Amino acid sequence: MIHVTFKAMGTDVEAWCAEENAVRELRCWFEEVEQVCSRFRHDSELSQVNTSTNCSIALSDTLAEVISAGDRARDLTGGLVDIGVGAGVADWGYDKTFELVRPLDRAPWRNAAPEWSLESRTLTRSPSTLLDLGGIAKGWACDRAVETGMATVVSAGGDIRSIDSRTTVPILDPWGEAAARVLLGAGGLATSSIARRRWKVGNREVSHLIDPRTMAPVQTPILSATVVAGSAVDAETGAKAVLLQGEDGLVWAAEADWIESAIVVWHDGSVYATPGTEVAA
Repeated sequence: MIHVTFKAMGTDVEAWCAEENAVRELRCWFEEVEQVCSRFRHDSELSQVNTSTNCSIALSDTLAEVISAGDRARDLTGGLVDIGVGAGVADWGYDKTFELVRPLDRAPWRNAAPEWSLESRTLTRSPSTLLDLGGIAKGWACDRAVETGMATVVSAGGDIRSIDSRTTVPILDPWGEAAARVLLGAGGLATSSIARRRWKVGNREVSHLIDPRTMAPVQTPILSATVVAGSAVDAETGAKAVLLQGEDGLVWAAEADWIESAIVVWHDGSVYATPGTEVAA
C-alpha cells in the first residue's frame, strides 16, 4: 500500500493507494474537484455561478453532484447546514484564502437568508445567495475517491472516508492533544472546529462557520465536533450541525439515525460523546 500526502482544496490530503497509477489518478481527481468547486479560483465553475446574473444556471455533472450533496445536508439538518451562506462568509471577511484574511473594523449588515434549489442539473438561486461548498466538497471528493477505487482511505483536512476495517483515527482537541481514538473501520468521519480559523471583526473574535439563521459567525460553547457516519460528506454535515446546535448538539446527534456517534470538545476542554460511542484503546 502506498502512503501519499499532497496539498489540494486549501488543505492537506492524505491517502493510502494500491499502486502508483491510483496515486496519479487521485491527485488529478482532487485538482478537478478544486477547479470546479473552489470559491477562491476566479475561473472555477463555482465562481462563475456565484457571479452570474442569471437566476437559473445549468451545471456540470460534477458541480450538480456536489450541490446535490449540499441539498441533502440541508434536508438532513432541517436547514441548519446550508451551502448558501457564501455571502455571509465573504462579508464577514473570509473572502480570500485564509492566510490573506485580515481584521474588519465593524460587522457587516445582515444578509438575507439563503434561497436556492436544485432540479436535476439546474440551480435556481436568489441574487443575494452565494454558494460556499467548503467541507461538503472535500467530503464528497473523499467519498468518490474511495468508492471508485482510487484509494482505501482518504483524508482531506480531517474529512475521512475509509473501506479499511483497521482504520483508527485520533481525535485531537484544539490544542493538539489527543482527546480520543475512534475505530472508524469502513465509513466516514469528520471534525469541524471553530478554534482555528479565527479573526477579529470590531471587538469580537469570529470563526468561519456561518449560522444560516443569523447569517453571522456561530456562537457556541463547543470548540470542535467529530461525527462518524456512513460517508465523509454525511459526517461533515453532522459535525457542522452539532457545532451549530450548540449545547444541544450531542442530544441532536444521538437522535439522528444517520449519525453513528459524535464526540465534542467543550470550551473548557471537557470531552463528551453520544451514548454508546466506541473509543479505541
